[in-house]
Amino acid sequence: MDWIRDLIAPGSTTIASTLILYSFVIAAGIFLGKLKILGVSLGVTFVLFVGIIMGQFGYVVDENILKFLREFGLILFIFSIGLQVGPGFFSSFKHGGVVMNGLAVLGVGLSVIIALGIYYFGNITDKSALVGVMSGAITNTPGLAAAQQAVTQMQGGAEAANVMAQGYAAAYPLGVVGIILSMFVVKGIFSIKVPDEVKSIEEDAQNSQLKPFLLTIKVTNKLIDGRTLLQLHDVINCNFVVSRMMTPDGNIIIPKSTTQINCDDFLLIVCSATDADRFRAVLGTEETMDWQTTRTPVYSRRILITKSEYNGITLGSLRLHNGYRLNATRVNRAGVDLLATPNLRLQMGDRLTVVGDLDDIERLAARLGNSMKRLNQPNLITIFVGIILGIILGSINIGFGMKLGLAGGPLVVAILLSRFGYKAKLVTYTSSSASLLLRELGICLFLASVGIAAGKGFGDVVFSIRGMWWVIWGFVITVVPLITIGIIARKRYKINFLSIMGLFSGGCTDPPALAYATGSTGNDQPAVAYSTVYPLTMFLRVVAAQALILALP
Repeated sequence: MDWIRDLIAPGSTTIASTLILYSFVIAAGIFLGKLKILGVSLGVTFVLFVGIIMGQFGYVVDENILKFLREFGLILFIFSIGLQVGPGFFSSFKHGGVVMNGLAVLGVGLSVIIALGIYYFGNITDKSALVGVMSGAITNTPGLAAAQQAVTQMQGGAEAANVMAQGYAAAYPLGVVGIILSMFVVKGIFSIKVPDEVKSIEEDAQNSQLKPFLLTIKVTNKLIDGRTLLQLHDVINCNFVVSRMMTPDGNIIIPKSTTQINCDDFLLIVCSATDADRFRAVLGTEETMDWQTTRTPVYSRRILITKSEYNGITLGSLRLHNGYRLNATRVNRAGVDLLATPNLRLQMGDRLTVVGDLDDIERLAARLGNSMKRLNQPNLITIFVGIILGIILGSINIGFGMKLGLAGGPLVVAILLSRFGYKAKLVTYTSSSASLLLRELGICLFLASVGIAAGKGFGDVVFSIRGMWWVIWGFVITVVPLITIGIIARKRYKINFLSIMGLFSGGCTDPPALAYATGSTGNDQPAVAYSTVYPLTMFLRVVAAQALILALP
């Protein structure tokens, strides 16, 4: 039975015992992370706490193996995060997201200012502990990872990294609680009633500029009679698509730019909801017609883009009408419908809604791929090329002795690849399941490594006067910035409370708080706000944590 003892005994550093230790820490951490306390769960972060407990019991890992698994897990996690947020990183500044992102940036800045105040005027003079407490207070694991990677390059870096992990673990639980508590505080200050906020969102939904809006118009304006669709674009200066057209004799056609519009024609128009009134004013009256049940040789189908050669090309370059006698009305990307404008760049995984003859639709589908099986194959070349480029970028001295490191480099490269990778013929599409597996595997390896390394002496440090102040200052770093930006968002910009809840969750990159917000309101508006501010905030949190380590004496 000695072989069993060698596998599970504390202090064993064999490959087999290391694999068993990591497997147990990750499995137990994920299981316990699913348990809810007052409706809130800590999620995968519980892996860190299980690792700390095992470290307390004397379990260790060979130093070189631990470093490799920690850094490799970090790179996988950070790179997958970059691929996820990249497409929305630049577009998050559009469609009213400037204010939300500005408030999120203010929250990041306030967190850093408070941390600096604690360092110079408070009682946390160890910069590693301070950054760990700040990362835990804002529940930002990538920030902890970036700071740990930066500190390991310094003298005594291993010990400093462990202290940082201890500070993170001490501040994290109240960090989650503080985010939710801040929601209650803002709600109480302004006497907000959630049902009224939900009703307001539902009433404003029709004004959305992102979701395509369909309406049927009967042409009654004689000044439009005889004009072509191209001329109509000049009259109504906005993006729109005329999907189908029915003439007075009941004949349904797919119009093209040279098609003439006559009085008593019926037009099925796809446009932005805010532009719908223009068509009512210029063309005629809005009618109710079920185009799906109308007897017609014209059909509507969705085509999945799965061939890499069409990644990044514009929709107009497909020349659908001239080559296939088809009209594109919408493009669905990651569950969001986009208006099919000629300059819209397509991506792998997009679902293109077209109307026309079935044979023509089949020809286009064969050209674009339309194969779910092809999407199930992960693009490993792009992932590992990106990791190589990220490590190279992270190793470059960008000035003042600062480097992006193994966290910042892959993050920046992943963001750029997901947005501009098509120019280098790199396909960055990854299925949701593959992306989630990559991200979760990476963060679990990282958290398990950090926890096991930090476990020795954790109790003596945290359950002391020093640890008590870590918890107190972490709570301050959590609630003060959130309540401040919450008051500004509501009082100055009149932002809906559900969006503020999403702003809080996204500003701290905290999924448990988002789960509480969506679950307690029964609405997905918090998730919309979360996704708006998450990309920029994630980037700034990572950079801020690393900058503090490199800048503070």
